[in-house]
Amino acid sequence: MKPVEAYQSTKGARIYRLPLEVFPGIVGYSHLVYSGDVVALVDVGSNFGVSDEHLEAGLAAVREQHGEKADWEDITHVLITHGHIDHYGGLRYVRQHCSAPVGVHELDLRVLTNYEERLQLIAWRLREFLLEAGVDPDQVEEIMDLYLINKQLFSSVPIDFTYEAVGMAVGQLRLIHMPGHCPGQVVIQIDDVLLSGDHVLEIISPHQAPERLSLNTGLGTYLESLARLSKLAKEIRLTLGGHEGPIHDLGERIRAIQTLHLERLKQVLDLLDEPRTVAEIARELFPDVSGYHVLLAIEEAGAHLEYLDQRAYLQIENIDDLDGRGPVPIRYVRRSEATQPLLIPGKVKQQPQEEIGPEIR
Repeated sequence: MKPVEAYQSTKGARIYRLPLEVFPGIVGYSHLVYSGDVVALVDVGSNFGVSDEHLEAGLAAVREQHGEKADWEDITHVLITHGHIDHYGGLRYVRQHCSAPVGVHELDLRVLTNYEERLQLIAWRLREFLLEAGVDPDQVEEIMDLYLINKQLFSSVPIDFTYEAVGMAVGQLRLIHMPGHCPGQVVIQIDDVLLSGDHVLEIISPHQAPERLSLNTGLGTYLESLARLSKLAKEIRLTLGGHEGPIHDLGERIRAIQTLHLERLKQVLDLLDEPRTVAEIARELFPDVSGYHVLLAIEEAGAHLEYLDQRAYLQIENIDDLDGRGPVPIRYVRRSEATQPLLIPGKVKQQPQEEIGPEIR
């Protein structure tokens, strides 16, 4: 495992990056932040495999190699950036050792406190989505088994406070709501350093799923949040995500993510010159995926089709099949009347009205 990395804001806040294997072969990070009287543990790993051991080892390294007080009793707050298991799954272990209050954004509160209920609801929505996406019913059950197998290991945990209730700040730590990747995703600004959770990562574009599966997600919501964050980018010298390496030019990274999604949207539009299902689009976009990544590919494709459909670029070719008797595969096709430029939230560069291409707004 990588060593603990130490960073400092221009105003003297100290930030330690604790590497964890959150799932086999997947590295994530918790961050330990010292700012004034606040000692905040941001994200806690997954509780899966050796994640808890790595969290303990990270705290020990902060004590032994950096001379900080980093025992469990020294932590004043535990802050969760968003309601995905690799970021909050370790809470049950942390609560056994640490009495610091735990906080999360309101829109992810029920993910943590009503875990079993929400899992059952999302699983029901997901199965229906997969059938409408054109996935073979037998493969739907295989995908659902993969989706549920590890999630059954977790259970509800209590939360002590929500971010809006404390004014979106803990001491000098500014909590900024950035929904899209997750309903309650926040980024945390500490002077000129940003902890971005999964909202912005160094290399990969954070996974997108259709908003029909969970409100306050979806590609449109994510891109709007990304555009808002771009206005803050000049204040940020260093961005530390929940995975991958540090980002030294936040504005440039945001523009790269915007461009990726714009190009993917254009690719989807081109594919929909002929009627296709979401699953067929997913196979075109991500031809080499297997296992759990099949689900991620279908969700990503679904998020892009949903974005286009919401903006009247598409129509349903087999609308008469939707007779209310249950989910059926839906085939989308590009509307011939849709000649408006393809726009996403961000900075615009004007181009001819008849051209549908890489224009950003």
